[in-house]
Amino acid sequence: MLLRFLKTIRAIVFARLRPIAYARSIGVKVGDGCRFISIRPSGGTFGSEPYLISIGSHVTVCGGVQFVNHDGGVWIFRNTEPDIDVFGAIVVGNNVFIGFGAIIMPGVVIGDDVVIGAGSVVVSDIPSSSVAVGAPAKVIKSKDEYRASISERVDFIRSLSKDEKRSYLERKFLF
Repeated sequence: MLLRFLKTIRAIVFARLRPIAYARSIGVKVGDGCRFISIRPSGGTFGSEPYLISIGSHVTVCGGVQFVNHDGGVWIFRNTEPDIDVFGAIVVGNNVFIGFGAIIMPGVVIGDDVVIGAGSVVVSDIPSSSVAVGAPAKVIKSKDEYRASISERVDFIRSLSKDEKRSYLERKFLF
């Protein structure tokens, strides 16, 4: 029991300190330049079959995101079909942002250059160069339309120090 507890603690620490390495260690295929925020080990973020998940390069997975690669609803058939299961691979393309709390369901393919909105439930494929939101997630605009819609609110401050960024944003928003 103590050994199991220690392994769980180790997984939590590993997932927080090195989330990409943790994901790879459990079988998730992960490209280059990704960032995973607040990954949950022990069946949380990457489900029970993490080896069925492939994530491209330059992908952000925000906190609370869940990849579900099986259909647990088959439970209702287990009395008559004890070995029944339904699985689906999940493929995420390159240059993708998956917002906080999104759920990606079995068999979904997310194309390249995609934004998945926070809280979205992705139940079907999302084409490249699009923004999808909602439950179930629907494409609401193209990547180019998204860029145009934010053009008046954009700030180019990534190279500023933490203090410079704070000063800039406080001046901009009158704090």
